[in-house]
Amino acid sequence: MKVAKFGGSSVANATQIKKVCDIIRTDLDRKFVVVSAPGKRFKDDIKMTDLLINLGEAYLSETDYESTLIHIEKRFAEIIQDLTLPMSLLEDIRQTILKALHSDVPDNMKMDALKSIGEDSSAKIVSAYLTETDLTSHYVNPKDAGIIVSDEPGNAQILPESFEKLYLLREREGIIVIPGFFGYTIDNKLVTFSRGGSDITGSIIAAGVKAALYENFTDVDSVYTVNPTIVDQPKEIKTLTYKEMRELSYAGFSVFHDEALIPAFKQGIPVAIKNTNNPHLPGTFVIAKKEDKDKCVVGIASDSGFSTLYVSKYLMNRELGFGRKLLEILEDESISFEHAPSGIDDLSVIIRERQFTPAKEAKVIERIKNELHPDTVSLQHGLALIMIVGEGMMNTIGIAQKASTALTSANVNIKMINQGSSDVSMMFGIDADDLKPAIRSLYQVFFEEQQN
Repeated sequence: MKVAKFGGSSVANATQIKKVCDIIRTDLDRKFVVVSAPGKRFKDDIKMTDLLINLGEAYLSETDYESTLIHIEKRFAEIIQDLTLPMSLLEDIRQTILKALHSDVPDNMKMDALKSIGEDSSAKIVSAYLTETDLTSHYVNPKDAGIIVSDEPGNAQILPESFEKLYLLREREGIIVIPGFFGYTIDNKLVTFSRGGSDITGSIIAAGVKAALYENFTDVDSVYTVNPTIVDQPKEIKTLTYKEMRELSYAGFSVFHDEALIPAFKQGIPVAIKNTNNPHLPGTFVIAKKEDKDKCVVGIASDSGFSTLYVSKYLMNRELGFGRKLLEILEDESISFEHAPSGIDDLSVIIRERQFTPAKEAKVIERIKNELHPDTVSLQHGLALIMIVGEGMMNTIGIAQKASTALTSANVNIKMINQGSSDVSMMFGIDADDLKPAIRSLYQVFFEEQQN
């Protein structure tokens, strides 16, 4: 049996939902279906989850929220009417929203409850439509499915005891439709995963029921070697390993949430990335191990919006606990770091820019000066990271030289290079303004020229 997860673009309107149901109908081994909240119908549209967040923020700030509520109801009404489903379904969704708004719970729990309504409503609609088309289908709430999570609103983690409960879903009749993105704590609090967490739910369900295949349907035909908004018509990737996909997802590939594959990976379940609009195409397979290592570089991922915290102190390497103390200062300010390349007297910490406010930035710098007494401390913004990804890179001669030559030919200055901390990737730090020419030059070297 298979688990099929459908992203926001796949359930954005009635037309897309009909495609979803046709895909399920063509292969009834797709017993478990996980859905996202309705996504964008067109470029400037608003995702349902964003509408629900706007609704919650307006309600909590005691400003006008009725207009957003009406917008949400109209969006669901349009889908339900176009699918000719009973309007009682819309009333059920409305009552769920009102119950979440007026619940007597802390604000973070109220927001999680509201954010979950997009996925929850999608699942109810898809299940109802499958039933209308004479398929046996059941909506199953994550609580009833057995998705037990940690009590971390907006950042839930699956608990090990979930998987035994999830396995029991195999015994249920018909097609099981489960909303993505949220679960319940041991004491029955609704808690969401981090944004994009419907992918996590799909992987959790696949691991729990021990599926033969986890299919992730989205709006692209496959995973591409580079971002297609930077390089026109880049080559497709036919097969990836879990480790390669994890690196690519983390470093800017938008196909998967970067935590999504971990449950499937632990169970050795293969993953197929496919297009709801072209389901006949093979897509990209993510597997545990590849046999073909002739071309070790499979993709080039990139992301911007990073800052570099640079600290220098003579004989830093002899000062016991220096790195720990530095990271504790960041921890005290609720700042997580991405990478920390270091030298004998130098330490750089790569941090997402969005974690800094001017006040927090000044406080961190001041604490480092007062508590660690460095020779130099600075914080630079506007950094972009590029990941060259592929199994076997550590044992392939010339990868770093090719990458450096490509960046030099594009007149891009390398501010940081990190090779060795991962056996499947090589990281470069550059100015964000140089990102597009850097990617195009790297793509030409690794994918348009003959690889050695």
